[in-house]
This record gives sequence, structure tokens and C-alpha cells, in this order.
Amino acid sequence: MATPRVFTDQPLAAGAEVGLESGPSHHLLKVLRLKPGAGLGLFNGRGGSFAAVLAGSRGQEARVAVGEFDPADHESPLAIELAIGVSRGERMDWVVQKAVELGVGAIRPLITERTEVRLAGERRDKKLGHWRQIAIAACEQCGRNRLPDIHPPQPLADWLPAAAGLRLVLAPGATTALAGIDVSAPDAVTLLIGPEGGLSAAEIDAAVAAGFQAVGLGPRVLRTETAPLAALAICQARWGDFR
Repeated sequence: MATPRVFTDQPLAAGAEVGLESGPSHHLLKVLRLKPGAGLGLFNGRGGSFAAVLAGSRGQEARVAVGEFDPADHESPLAIELAIGVSRGERMDWVVQKAVELGVGAIRPLITERTEVRLAGERRDKKLGHWRQIAIAACEQCGRNRLPDIHPPQPLADWLPAAAGLRLVLAPGATTALAGIDVSAPDAVTLLIGPEGGLSAAEIDAAVAAGFQAVGLGPRVLRTETAPLAALAICQARWGDFR
């Protein structure tokens, strides 16, 4: 079995012993059924990771002895923000998980004209926490040691003026292909993608007026959970760390 990697939201230092939160404690003790002395990796999203050993348990809490620090982060040199209309069901979960694996630096859920999911108050906070847990699990799996930012959902119109970097909006019928865009080595990219049904023509026009360039991915219509992954892979291959 591969050495498990665990996220903990607390300060870490070599030589310390820490008690893990309920989620990772349950995973190590009840799901993986690790015994004292088992090795694992530990990170807290602040950069780098630590070798660690399961020291034992205190009730339901896993106690971990923190070992040597490894500064490697495995982050892409290209800062990518994925701004995407919130979609229904498990589609958004899939996008968050795979976008993290593909090296995205931030995910910004947007409420657009065609967004059918209504998020407010407690439901919004619960959904945001759910997406963050998906991002944590994806980091544990893929080896990232820094958590991407998962922003609270907000209306597209409120966010557009704040978008930065090379701004690209996926638009049906765009004459410029993302893979062929004439740009060399941007430091940051913002990708804007709609929910099911895509962005409206008025929303695409508003994005272009805000400095976005309309780009396409080819002749086929991709689902809202497929388009961002294809776009992220292209960006990483052109300007990031895909080889």
C-alpha cells in the first residue's frame, strides 16, 4: 500500500507530536486500520510536507509523531484561476477534484444566468466546505502541498471587474482556438466557463468588454465538467508544467 498522505489544519514542526482532526483520524484508524509505527506523509497547506509516524491513539484521535520536513510543493509555475458557473449534482464536485489534480491555483464558483443551483446562507457555507474537502482529498492524492483557494460563490457581474492575468472565456463559435492563441509565457491565466447550457451571449459580451478574449476548444460541444479540464490541460501544456 502506498504511504498515505494526510492534511491537517494546524502548525507542524519536526519533532512534535500532534493529534489529528476527526476526519483524518477516522481514515487512518478505522478505514486504513493503521497500527502504531506506520509511516505517513503530513502537510498543512502552508508549503512542503513532513514525514510522520502514527504514534498511537487517544480515544478516537490519531496521534502522529512529526518527522523530517520536505520543502517540495509540486506547484505549477503558472497561476491559473478557474472561474466557472456552478453546475448541478456531482458535476461541480468532479470539476473541483480534477482541476486540483491539474494544478489550478484558485477556483471561483459563479452564479450566471443559466445557473440552476441556488446557494445562499447556510447552504452556501455548507457547499463551500464540501468543495474544500474535495480539494483537500485531491491534494492528498496527487501530491500537492498547497491548497488551492476555493472562493465563495458570487454573481458573474460582480466578479468580472476583478479578473486579472490573461483572461480567457470559452465561447461557442469563437474563431480563436485556445491551443493556438498567440501569447507567450503569461504569469497568470483566468479561465471563465459557463454552467450547463453555457454562458449567455450577453455574458460573453460583458466578459469581452472586461478584457477577456473569447476562445474555443474545437468543433465538438463539451459538457461543463469536461470543458474546464480540457482547457486546463492545454494551458498547463503550453505555459505550465505538463510535459
